[in-house]
Amino acid sequence: MSCCAPSVDSVTPALPAVEEVQLASRDVGNGERQTELSVPGIHCGACIRTIESALGTMPGISHARVNLSTRRVTVRWTAGETPPPFLETLGRLGYAAHLADPMARDEDTARSELIRALAVAGFAAMNIMLLSVSVWSGADGETRDLFHWISAALALPALAYSGRIFFRSAWQALRHGRTNMDVPISIGVLLAFGLSLYETATRGPHAYFDAAITLLFFLLIGRTLDHLMRDRARATVKGLARLAARGAMVLETDGRRIYRPVTEIVPGMMLLVAAGERIPVDGVVASGTSDIDGSLVTGESVPQRAAPGATLQAGMLNLTGPLTLTTTAAAKDSFLAEMMRMMEAAESGRSRYRRIADRAAQLYAPVVHTTALLTFIGWMIASGDVHRALTVAIAVLIITCPCALGLAVPMVQVVAARRLFDRGIMVKDGGALERLATVDTVVFDKTGTLTFGEPRLVNGDAMPPQVLALAGALAAHSRHPYSRALAAAAGYTAVPALHDVTEHPGFGLEARDGSSVIRLGRPGWAGAATGDGVALTRDSVVLATFRFDDRLRPGAHETMRALTASGLPVEILSGDRDSRVSALAETLGLRHSAEATPAGKTAHLAALATQGHRVLMVGDGLNDAPALAAAQASMAPASAADVGRNAADLVFLRDDLRAVPQAIAVARDAARLIRQNLALAIAYNAIAVPIAVLGHVTPLVAAIAMSGSSLLVVANALRVRAPDAPRPQAASPVRPVFAEAAP
Repeated sequence: MSCCAPSVDSVTPALPAVEEVQLASRDVGNGERQTELSVPGIHCGACIRTIESALGTMPGISHARVNLSTRRVTVRWTAGETPPPFLETLGRLGYAAHLADPMARDEDTARSELIRALAVAGFAAMNIMLLSVSVWSGADGETRDLFHWISAALALPALAYSGRIFFRSAWQALRHGRTNMDVPISIGVLLAFGLSLYETATRGPHAYFDAAITLLFFLLIGRTLDHLMRDRARATVKGLARLAARGAMVLETDGRRIYRPVTEIVPGMMLLVAAGERIPVDGVVASGTSDIDGSLVTGESVPQRAAPGATLQAGMLNLTGPLTLTTTAAAKDSFLAEMMRMMEAAESGRSRYRRIADRAAQLYAPVVHTTALLTFIGWMIASGDVHRALTVAIAVLIITCPCALGLAVPMVQVVAARRLFDRGIMVKDGGALERLATVDTVVFDKTGTLTFGEPRLVNGDAMPPQVLALAGALAAHSRHPYSRALAAAAGYTAVPALHDVTEHPGFGLEARDGSSVIRLGRPGWAGAATGDGVALTRDSVVLATFRFDDRLRPGAHETMRALTASGLPVEILSGDRDSRVSALAETLGLRHSAEATPAGKTAHLAALATQGHRVLMVGDGLNDAPALAAAQASMAPASAADVGRNAADLVFLRDDLRAVPQAIAVARDAARLIRQNLALAIAYNAIAVPIAVLGHVTPLVAAIAMSGSSLLVVANALRVRAPDAPRPQAASPVRPVFAEAAP
């Protein structure tokens, strides 16, 4: 079996215009844009190296990465007036490429082609084997020659139809001056068939049609199983693609309703989403109320209520009522598209183990061809038997295919990424799993990471309804977190109309009710005695003092215990005030550092690294981005700011903090299985090659051994384990010591 995959011949597409490339690209920050290309001609590790080397050296391109499973190339280039000519470069290399639709549902033509080729090879192999049994049983002379010719007649069309999967790939590589893993397979099969045809034409006693076609049959079995296993490992990404809407009803400015493809939807459009439809792109509810199934994004299976002002993300399911949305992102920039890109990026990441496997595979072609040639020459010298020498050389060509080595690392990374996604954790890079497996210290940010960062009113039930309603009406004029919490707690109770509402940053809100002055904010500023909480006063007379707390994320205590039990020191590194951080640290029993600036957080991680520690940073905000980038590995919640999610190696979708020890456990298990796979691949070649060179392996046995080694590696990769997903758990309140700021 080979890690190469079949492709369908196609006419080279016309190159898109510069404007089309610009529109298909997305801004990734730092003055760069990213373009996704579909390249069906990618087959193996040699293709990956060729493409990445050629594109990586082009002026203006900072990053080029190939994903073998999806046959896509990600190109990151410096934003300017004209994109680099990466499509033309791929064309010159012999790879027809076109712009990829990030939300496309690719048809699996490779699977059907493999199954048809397997069926033809199996039918021919069975019949040729029956004829061969007659020859082995003693048929001689004219009878033997007749059976050989019938076998040739059966083998030729089977070789042409089933073998084209290998021949096409090998020819495409050779005609552009390259080689891949299908070249020695094609040489071995054609040599076996050619030698058999020569024997038949010269009325020789030996023919190997059964070996040639049965060899193809076993190779196709291995390749089909390889394809199915890869498809199974990537089922999550395909499931996400199926959740993407193909279009949406757009409400035009003139009142018309027009159904548009999702690719034509741009930010600012008004969409009508009926009950039962998926949210097509990210947006904000403009009108309507409904229950929303957001389990894809949040992991929460209980439907959530959506009302005007609620933010919805692509892939969520509208359950009960029609909604009007104002779009905030194009389909290619939506949260669902980001999830798909992150899942696919996990396979294309270049970890240390994968680079080792790639370098070993790079030496494959010259070493294998040289070994087969020397084997042929050696057997010719030793025996003088051309048939024997060719048979042994063919077996060497086949058995030494390093498919197991090529599959050892990426299969584990893909399976591990799926295991994590099943538990609400997205991996952005396969190399991140390797780095995560080596961490020995975990550092948490506080607000938005250990806690939700959403204040909650704790004494609202003790307030008179009219007082709470007045506070809520005034708080509705501010976006401060305490104001939002007050407004949510007050609801929509009718209150006297307020006018001349003014927000005083850092102090609070002021309004007039007739001749009275109403203030909501810091107690001292509002006219109350200095103290904790938020005061509501009328003409400096205190009406109420509101107190707030923050909430720990679910599983916080269990997470700290699990990390400590794993031998990982844990600490809190926050920019918040020391009084708040120390209270939370005492609750969780952790060390802490407070009032840290973004530069201070980065310096703290650098100091830990200098001491020899490999740190996992878990944070969510803009101020955490430098620390996330500087850490050995990093995680962020899905609620994090965009820059935080982009800087993190992993993103957990659920609220539960137990995602952190789960991710570490999966990463460590994946690292263990990668080492096992590399050892299995190396051991296979160390044992199989000498046996084949010594002439103890036929081409048929070589095909079975090669397929078996690859399947063994893939099956071992499927053993990646993940801890059980956490059960839903109520969030734990933290003592109300975070009530010092005013709305």
